[in-house]
Amino acid sequence: MKIISNPESLGLCSKRLKRIRPWMQKYLDEGKLPGATTLVARKGQVVFCESLGFGDIESKKPLSIDSILRFYSMTKPITSVAVMMLYEQGLFQLDDPVAKFIPDFKDMQVYVSGSGEDMKTQPAQTPITIQHLLTHTSGLTYGSFNTDVVAKLYRQNRTDFNPHDGPLEQVTSRLAKLPLEFNPGSRWNYGVSTDVLGRLVEIWSGLSYDRFLQQQIFEPLNMPDTGFTIPKNTIDRFVSLYELTDENPLALNEDSQTSCRIDSVETFSGGGGLVSTLSDYFRFTQLLRGKGEFDGVRLLGRKTVEFMTCNHLPGDLADMGQPNFNETTFEGIGFGLGFSVMLNPAKACIIGSPGEYAWGGAASTAFWIDPVEDMIVIFLTQLMPSSAYPIRRELRVLIYQALIN
Repeated sequence: MKIISNPESLGLCSKRLKRIRPWMQKYLDEGKLPGATTLVARKGQVVFCESLGFGDIESKKPLSIDSILRFYSMTKPITSVAVMMLYEQGLFQLDDPVAKFIPDFKDMQVYVSGSGEDMKTQPAQTPITIQHLLTHTSGLTYGSFNTDVVAKLYRQNRTDFNPHDGPLEQVTSRLAKLPLEFNPGSRWNYGVSTDVLGRLVEIWSGLSYDRFLQQQIFEPLNMPDTGFTIPKNTIDRFVSLYELTDENPLALNEDSQTSCRIDSVETFSGGGGLVSTLSDYFRFTQLLRGKGEFDGVRLLGRKTVEFMTCNHLPGDLADMGQPNFNETTFEGIGFGLGFSVMLNPAKACIIGSPGEYAWGGAASTAFWIDPVEDMIVIFLTQLMPSSAYPIRRELRVLIYQALIN
């Protein structure tokens, strides 16, 4: 990966960019992160790229540019691209009910009160549509990150789309039998919506979800280290997963081995199943920056990417019942088809540009693309939960303060 030696030629101050390194190092020195990688690119050219610390603390294996990490929810934008590639083929419309393609989702119920035999539900006022899935307004949720009655049902029925929950057809069938958190379209709630989209890709394309991604996205974009499993010849580049606990700021995650996708995977989670590398994901972000085209390969049309990265909510996320998410407010932040979208930096209380789109993953990874400044930023580490520290907010300030024109 070539790094431009003169960031000033691209409108960034090299002296100010150097503030990123001690910021990363401080997190390592304080024992808060095992390792960290930051990439900054402007106008398609890398102006900063450094990895510090360890991919595995116990063995002192360094974190490097070619380390393979769990990207978790940074899988979601890739799934959204897969969906919209099929949308461009005329296979569905965004306002189509999901039940048109997965009949199990017909006549969904919405949770009202109670639990067990005393649980009360009522018929959903509107059907779940494809757009609801893409914008997380479907009424679906996560079982792992919530404690309410519906979340408990998700855990009992194994509908979080973990690696060994079963084929997508089976998991979505179990999911459709559970009540929704709310009427589709009425609220925003993070959940397994994107995993259902992975099953829809299988139905529309006739391919298993992993094969579709491999043939239609990863191979064309030359992303050899991205997938749901770890080939044996690259296992030495795969890093460990840590978590912040009450006893230890860097405890080795208990599922570090079982969830790492080294062995066979039967549940191809479109919401969080991929592992990847910095260089692979940078190529994917370059595709988005190029409005669907990168390195001579076009996967989407320009208008499609512009459509995906505009706000599809009636207001911001706070207006949709989501006052905060992880370490950031959602005042001034909207949501497109697979990405958060910056609407008003002043309202969001964080420096940025209107129209900037972004997302992150459960292990504190993050990326954003700023079309106004023509800039891409990727941050990688492996610490759960992603709300442990205000990494993303701090990094945003460090990046934007380096702009000089």
